[in-house]
Amino acid sequence: MATAIVELRGANIRQGERNILEKVDLTIAEGEFVYLVGKTGAGKSSLLKTLYAALPLAAGSGTVSGFHLHKIGRRKIPQLRRQLGIVFQDFNLLMDRSVEDNLRFALRATGWKKGADTEKRIDEVLTAVGLADRRRSMPHTLSGGERQRVAFARALLNKPALLIADEVTGNLDPETSREILTLMRQLATENGSAVLFATHDYRLLDTFQARVVRCEAGRVFNAEN
Repeated sequence: MATAIVELRGANIRQGERNILEKVDLTIAEGEFVYLVGKTGAGKSSLLKTLYAALPLAAGSGTVSGFHLHKIGRRKIPQLRRQLGIVFQDFNLLMDRSVEDNLRFALRATGWKKGADTEKRIDEVLTAVGLADRRRSMPHTLSGGERQRVAFARALLNKPALLIADEVTGNLDPETSREILTLMRQLATENGSAVLFATHDYRLLDTFQARVVRCEAGRVFNAEN
Protein backbone atom coordinates (compact mmCIF):
# COMPACT_ATOMS: atom_id res chain seq x y z
CA MET A 1 0.00 0.00 0.00
CA ALA A 2 1.37 3.41 -1.01
CA THR A 3 2.42 5.85 1.70
CA ALA A 4 0.05 8.78 2.28
CA ILE A 5 1.80 12.10 1.63
CA VAL A 6 -1.34 14.11 2.52
CA GLU A 7 -3.97 12.99 5.00
CA LEU A 8 -6.71 15.27 6.30
CA ARG A 9 -9.48 14.02 8.61
CA GLY A 10 -12.45 16.19 9.61
CA ALA A 11 -10.43 19.29 8.75
CA ASN A 12 -11.89 22.79 8.84
CA ILE A 13 -10.22 25.37 6.60
CA ARG A 14 -10.68 28.93 7.84
CA GLN A 15 -9.80 32.46 6.71
CA GLY A 16 -9.99 34.71 9.75
CA GLU A 17 -13.23 33.91 11.56
CA ARG A 18 -14.97 32.40 8.52
CA ASN A 19 -14.96 28.71 7.69
CA ILE A 20 -14.16 28.24 4.00
CA LEU A 21 -14.29 24.43 3.96
CA GLU A 22 -15.63 22.06 6.60
CA LYS A 23 -15.09 18.40 7.51
CA VAL A 24 -12.51 17.81 4.81
CA ASP A 25 -11.29 14.23 4.37
CA LEU A 26 -8.50 13.98 1.83
CA THR A 27 -5.73 11.47 1.20
CA ILE A 28 -3.04 11.74 -1.49
CA ALA A 29 -0.70 8.81 -1.92
CA GLU A 30 3.00 8.92 -2.71
CA GLY A 31 3.45 9.64 -6.42
CA GLU A 32 -0.27 10.24 -7.06
CA PHE A 33 -1.55 13.02 -9.34
CA VAL A 34 -4.78 14.71 -8.20
CA TYR A 35 -6.75 17.52 -9.82
CA LEU A 36 -8.34 20.01 -7.40
CA VAL A 37 -11.22 21.78 -9.13
CA GLY A 38 -13.92 24.28 -8.24
CA LYS A 39 -15.11 27.75 -9.08
CA THR A 40 -13.07 30.81 -8.15
CA GLY A 41 -13.68 31.42 -4.45
CA ALA A 42 -14.67 27.80 -3.74
CA GLY A 43 -11.75 27.31 -1.35
CA LYS A 44 -9.04 25.69 -3.48
CA SER A 45 -6.31 28.18 -2.57
CA SER A 46 -7.30 28.14 1.11
CA LEU A 47 -6.96 24.36 1.14
CA LEU A 48 -3.54 24.57 -0.48
CA LYS A 49 -2.40 27.26 1.96
CA THR A 50 -3.39 25.00 4.84
CA LEU A 51 -1.28 22.17 3.40
CA TYR A 52 1.85 24.34 3.37
CA ALA A 53 0.96 25.93 6.73
CA ALA A 54 0.29 29.45 5.48
CA LEU A 55 -3.11 29.04 7.16
CA PRO A 56 -3.49 27.17 10.47
CA LEU A 57 -5.65 24.06 10.53
CA ALA A 58 -8.76 25.31 12.32
CA ALA A 59 -10.14 21.93 13.40
CA GLY A 60 -9.62 18.24 12.75
CA SER A 61 -6.27 16.63 12.00
CA GLY A 62 -3.87 16.64 9.10
CA THR A 63 -0.42 15.44 8.10
CA VAL A 64 1.69 16.44 5.11
CA SER A 65 4.88 14.47 4.47
CA GLY A 66 4.90 13.39 8.11
CA PHE A 67 4.33 16.84 9.63
CA HIS A 68 1.24 17.27 11.82
CA LEU A 69 -0.57 20.41 10.66
CA HIS A 70 -2.84 20.63 13.72
CA LYS A 71 0.14 21.06 16.06
CA ILE A 72 2.95 22.37 13.87
CA GLY A 73 5.02 25.20 15.38
CA ARG A 74 6.61 28.11 13.55
CA ARG A 75 10.07 26.55 13.71
CA LYS A 76 8.83 23.43 11.93
CA ILE A 77 7.13 25.23 9.05
CA PRO A 78 10.36 25.80 7.04
CA GLN A 79 11.17 22.09 7.46
CA LEU A 80 7.73 21.18 6.10
CA ARG A 81 8.13 23.47 3.11
CA ARG A 82 11.46 21.88 2.20
CA GLN A 83 9.42 18.74 1.50
CA LEU A 84 7.15 20.64 -0.87
CA GLY A 85 7.40 22.26 -4.28
CA ILE A 86 4.93 25.13 -4.61
CA VAL A 87 4.11 26.81 -7.93
CA PHE A 88 1.83 29.82 -8.32
CA GLN A 89 -0.07 31.46 -11.18
CA ASP A 90 2.04 34.63 -11.04
CA PHE A 91 5.37 32.71 -11.05
CA ASN A 92 6.79 34.62 -8.01
CA LEU A 93 10.19 35.04 -9.68
CA LEU A 94 12.70 37.67 -8.59
CA MET A 95 12.64 39.92 -11.64
CA ASP A 96 15.98 41.62 -10.89
CA ARG A 97 17.88 38.30 -10.89
CA SER A 98 18.75 35.89 -13.67
CA VAL A 99 17.17 32.46 -13.96
CA GLU A 100 20.14 30.78 -12.30
CA ASP A 101 20.24 33.37 -9.51
CA ASN A 102 16.53 32.76 -8.82
CA LEU A 103 17.37 29.09 -8.33
CA ARG A 104 20.47 29.80 -6.22
CA PHE A 105 18.40 32.03 -3.97
CA ALA A 106 15.87 29.24 -3.44
CA LEU A 107 18.60 26.69 -2.71
CA ARG A 108 20.32 28.90 -0.15
CA ALA A 109 16.98 29.66 1.50
CA THR A 110 16.53 25.94 2.06
CA GLY A 111 19.98 25.29 3.48
CA TRP A 112 22.19 24.55 0.48
CA LYS A 113 25.73 25.95 0.54
CA LYS A 114 27.71 27.42 -2.34
CA GLY A 115 29.58 24.81 -4.33
CA ALA A 116 29.56 22.21 -7.07
CA ASP A 117 26.48 20.43 -5.74
CA THR A 118 24.43 23.61 -6.00
CA GLU A 119 25.52 24.28 -9.58
CA LYS A 120 24.92 20.65 -10.54
CA ARG A 121 21.38 20.74 -9.17
CA ILE A 122 20.64 24.00 -11.05
CA ASP A 123 21.87 22.38 -14.26
CA GLU A 124 19.73 19.28 -13.63
CA VAL A 125 16.45 21.09 -13.09
CA LEU A 126 16.94 23.57 -15.94
CA THR A 127 17.73 20.69 -18.29
CA ALA A 128 14.62 18.86 -17.04
CA VAL A 129 12.36 21.80 -17.96
CA GLY A 130 14.11 22.48 -21.28
CA LEU A 131 15.75 25.77 -20.29
CA ALA A 132 19.43 24.85 -19.98
CA ASP A 133 20.25 27.53 -22.58
CA ARG A 134 18.38 30.28 -20.68
CA ARG A 135 20.36 29.96 -17.46
CA ARG A 136 21.67 33.54 -17.57
CA SER A 137 18.49 35.11 -18.97
CA MET A 138 16.50 37.65 -17.00
CA PRO A 139 12.86 36.73 -16.31
CA HIS A 140 11.47 39.70 -18.28
CA THR A 141 13.03 38.29 -21.46
CA LEU A 142 11.14 34.98 -21.11
CA SER A 143 7.67 34.09 -22.35
CA GLY A 144 4.92 33.24 -19.88
CA GLY A 145 5.39 29.53 -20.52
CA GLU A 146 9.16 29.82 -19.99
CA ARG A 147 8.67 31.69 -16.72
CA GLN A 148 6.35 28.94 -15.53
CA ARG A 149 9.02 26.39 -16.46
CA VAL A 150 11.51 28.29 -14.30
CA ALA A 151 8.99 28.20 -11.47
CA PHE A 152 8.71 24.41 -11.91
CA ALA A 153 12.49 24.08 -11.94
CA ARG A 154 12.63 25.99 -8.65
CA ALA A 155 9.91 23.77 -7.17
CA LEU A 156 11.88 20.63 -8.08
CA LEU A 157 15.19 21.72 -6.53
CA ASN A 158 14.73 19.76 -3.29
CA LYS A 159 13.10 16.72 -4.92
CA PRO A 160 9.81 17.36 -3.11
CA ALA A 161 7.47 14.68 -1.83
CA LEU A 162 4.53 16.85 -2.94
CA LEU A 163 4.16 19.41 -5.74
CA ILE A 164 1.40 21.96 -5.14
CA ALA A 165 0.23 23.90 -8.20
CA ASP A 166 -2.16 26.79 -7.60
CA GLU A 167 -3.84 27.85 -10.87
CA VAL A 168 -0.46 27.72 -12.59
CA THR A 169 -1.94 27.92 -16.10
CA GLY A 170 -4.28 30.83 -15.37
CA ASN A 171 -2.17 33.36 -17.30
CA LEU A 172 -1.30 31.05 -20.20
CA ASP A 173 -2.99 30.27 -23.52
CA PRO A 174 -4.68 26.85 -23.88
CA GLU A 175 -1.87 25.19 -25.86
CA THR A 176 0.83 26.37 -23.46
CA SER A 177 -1.37 25.34 -20.52
CA ARG A 178 -1.54 21.77 -21.81
CA GLU A 179 2.23 21.74 -22.41
CA ILE A 180 2.88 22.93 -18.85
CA LEU A 181 0.50 20.36 -17.37
CA THR A 182 2.10 17.56 -19.40
CA LEU A 183 5.57 18.71 -18.33
CA MET A 184 4.53 18.81 -14.68
CA ARG A 185 3.12 15.28 -14.91
CA GLN A 186 6.34 14.05 -16.51
CA LEU A 187 8.64 15.74 -14.00
CA ALA A 188 6.59 14.58 -11.03
CA THR A 189 6.74 11.00 -12.29
CA GLU A 190 10.50 11.20 -12.80
CA ASN A 191 10.99 12.62 -9.29
CA GLY A 192 8.44 10.35 -7.58
CA SER A 193 6.48 13.39 -6.36
CA ALA A 194 2.77 13.49 -5.62
CA VAL A 195 0.94 16.39 -7.28
CA LEU A 196 -2.08 18.43 -6.23
CA PHE A 197 -3.01 20.52 -9.27
CA ALA A 198 -5.63 23.20 -8.59
CA THR A 199 -7.48 24.65 -11.57
CA HIS A 200 -10.80 26.14 -12.57
CA ASP A 201 -10.13 25.26 -16.24
CA TYR A 202 -12.00 21.97 -16.63
CA ARG A 203 -10.68 21.55 -20.18
CA LEU A 204 -7.30 20.60 -18.72
CA LEU A 205 -8.80 17.48 -17.15
CA ASP A 206 -8.90 15.93 -20.63
CA THR A 207 -5.11 16.21 -20.98
CA PHE A 208 -4.74 12.94 -19.06
CA GLN A 209 -6.84 10.93 -16.65
CA ALA A 210 -6.33 11.36 -12.90
CA ARG A 211 -8.39 11.52 -9.73
CA VAL A 212 -10.51 14.68 -9.42
CA VAL A 213 -11.31 16.35 -6.09
CA ARG A 214 -13.91 19.13 -6.10
CA CYS A 215 -14.43 22.10 -3.76
CA GLU A 216 -18.09 23.07 -3.71
CA ALA A 217 -20.52 24.61 -1.20
CA GLY A 218 -17.97 24.54 1.61
CA ARG A 219 -17.14 20.86 1.23
CA VAL A 220 -14.60 18.70 -0.62
CA PHE A 221 -15.76 15.75 -2.70
CA ASN A 222 -14.18 13.09 -4.86
CA ALA A 223 -15.57 13.64 -8.36
CA GLU A 224 -15.64 11.77 -11.63
CA ASN A 225 -13.31 13.04 -14.35
